[in-house]
Amino acid sequence: MGHLPPLIHDLALILITAGAVTILFKWLKQPVVLGYIVAGFLAGPNFVFFPSVGDAVNISIWADIGVIFLLFALGLEFSFKKLIAVGGSASIATIISMGSMMAIGYIVGKLFGWSSINSIFLGCMISMSSTTIIIKTLTDMGLQKQKFAGIVFAMLIVEDLVAILMMVLLSTLAVSKQFEGADLVQNIIVLVFFLLIWFVGGIYLIPSLLKRFQKYLNNETLLVIVIGLCLGMVLFASSAGFSAALGAFVMGSILAETVEMKRIEHLVEPLKNLFGAVFFVSVGMMIDPSIIAEHIGTILTISLTVIVCMIFFSTLGVSVSGQSLKVAIQAGFCLSQIGEFSFIIATLGLSLGVIDKFLYPVIVAVSTLTTFCTPYFIKASPSVYTFLEKKIPSKWDKLLKGYAASGYATTVNRRSEWNILLKNVLNIVVIYLLISMSIIFLSRQFLNPWITERLPSIWGHIIIAVVTILALAPFMRAIVVRKSNSKEVKKLWADNNLNRTGLILLTIARYLICIGLVLAVLMPLFPNATAILCLISMIVVAAVTWSQVVKKQSRRMERVFMENLNRKELEEERKTTLGKKTVKDLLDKDVHVEEITVSPISPSAGKTLKELNFKQVAGVNVVSIIRGSKKINIPDGNVRLYPYDKLVVVGSDEEIQKCLNRIAQYQDNPEEEDEAIHHIALSNYVVEADSPLLGKTVRELNTRERAECMIIGIDRNGHTMSNFTADLMLEKGDVLWLAGEKDDVDGFGEKYIENA
Repeated sequence: MGHLPPLIHDLALILITAGAVTILFKWLKQPVVLGYIVAGFLAGPNFVFFPSVGDAVNISIWADIGVIFLLFALGLEFSFKKLIAVGGSASIATIISMGSMMAIGYIVGKLFGWSSINSIFLGCMISMSSTTIIIKTLTDMGLQKQKFAGIVFAMLIVEDLVAILMMVLLSTLAVSKQFEGADLVQNIIVLVFFLLIWFVGGIYLIPSLLKRFQKYLNNETLLVIVIGLCLGMVLFASSAGFSAALGAFVMGSILAETVEMKRIEHLVEPLKNLFGAVFFVSVGMMIDPSIIAEHIGTILTISLTVIVCMIFFSTLGVSVSGQSLKVAIQAGFCLSQIGEFSFIIATLGLSLGVIDKFLYPVIVAVSTLTTFCTPYFIKASPSVYTFLEKKIPSKWDKLLKGYAASGYATTVNRRSEWNILLKNVLNIVVIYLLISMSIIFLSRQFLNPWITERLPSIWGHIIIAVVTILALAPFMRAIVVRKSNSKEVKKLWADNNLNRTGLILLTIARYLICIGLVLAVLMPLFPNATAILCLISMIVVAAVTWSQVVKKQSRRMERVFMENLNRKELEEERKTTLGKKTVKDLLDKDVHVEEITVSPISPSAGKTLKELNFKQVAGVNVVSIIRGSKKINIPDGNVRLYPYDKLVVVGSDEEIQKCLNRIAQYQDNPEEEDEAIHHIALSNYVVEADSPLLGKTVRELNTRERAECMIIGIDRNGHTMSNFTADLMLEKGDVLWLAGEKDDVDGFGEKYIENA
């Protein structure tokens, strides 16, 4: 075999090093991410006592792939509907926390004498907690089902979206070297435009295709298609001027709305783990001990700032959003670190050449210190709350309970028919207008040059206009007609003439928007016929509005989109025991619902609910038991639990934790447990003249009861009988083929006589 390329040599080195170091970190009960970073330092050029990576450029390529798969996996865990579901509470808390940390990071950078660009990047890097580390830490500590964990996960969802926006804006800043208000607004508008188009187009097409070809999608094919879609969106995002990470995140969020999401997540996880490990190892390679020693004061200062300020502002944000002080403190202490997005932003700054090289190892060191402290802060949070609870005056009970639980968060919101109508119409017009603008953009960028090159005459322009307007027709009809016959419109029309005038003006405005869209298509193609184009545009919009063909197409497209968007949610809703409103009402009362799986080694398996008495022991109520496809709602005390039953229980955080400890008892090292050893062997027995089996039928032998063996075949006169009846009588010379435990089949004759 020829000489191995440096890439294979380097990849082998970093994976072997990463494997050995992460085993050590698991033994030390530390986050695996830290192990990867340490492995990168050991395999990097700054550690001379260990073989080093030969070509760091190749590893940076693997690291870029790692970023793509990390963001793709984050997108699978994210969904725009989930973002809407977490609502204002998580958004308010995240905005307060991230906004404050950005400002503090910028101020700290300027106090160090850094440039504005370094200070801005520092503020962005220290504003985001680590999704990977938090989920891993809470899972290891068994706290992932507590109420504060749900708040934290919701905040991380919002952080992910803000981080994506932040990366786009920082890329723009790196190119322009300044933040101008107009450029900032323009970039945000362009980003929102592309996100909406990608999301709407993706939801319309991808779930439909997956559903259509579902019978062909085994795991191998689905994985290839999913990775292809991910990398395809990466290419599309890059060609549109956005980062590869954004494209991967968007495709992940689109696939997150499909019913295959869990399966996709399971298939992609090994790739994410592999390339994510390479990325974090590449982060560790950037650590330079001399730079860390030189900036040790800076590292300690930033670490202390992150810990103190992140805890304070996250606690403040969660408290302001309406949660109790206990939940706010637990969430705040949980978010006291920075992680993977900080590395990604630092990598972005280095690749664009806009931040100083010392900032990268500094931020890695800060992340390492804050991550190391995270489990200890989470453990300390209940003690901190207990201390503060004793110090806070009783008249501040709203702070302790949270105004969401005290009733102050509930307001009566009476909206008039006009408010409802205008909101619905605005949503429809904005969404379909953006889709229409994207069609016009694609037509100008691709269809126009392709047809003009082949048909440069006026007929080419006519074909372009016809094709583009036909593509726009369903969306223009929706802009004009949707919600024009709603119950709000009927009430307003029947009310008074003033309302009728407003409704007519609203309809005219919607018509004018569509006329503008048609003119946007026609005028660049026929620049010298403005007057006639206006008349043609009005005729086209009127024809589109009244066309039954366009009406059917518009309704079909909208129905497909809504089915794709809601299919996964409806499927999950069908499987759940309690509805969303019930779960939300319980959360407001500091009570929530969890599913707990009965472990095969749990002492609860095989016992009845009456024997376990969860209400007295743990304080929870078992409202349902899910057993495969069967659901036992409101079970009585005589229902017996079996391994892998899913118990739907209702209770507080502490009560559910007690129940979880009682039911789900998995051992730390189940592989060390002695397993039952079974050796099924085959043997034969010859029916002799003096055999007690001679002259008996197979049924009369009853070998299962008397010898714990089974007759699987009989040889007679050189022929083998496998499909014999129980009435077959044994003859001299028959050879019985027996299956069973080795000891049983070997001693079949003696055991049969003994038990006869």
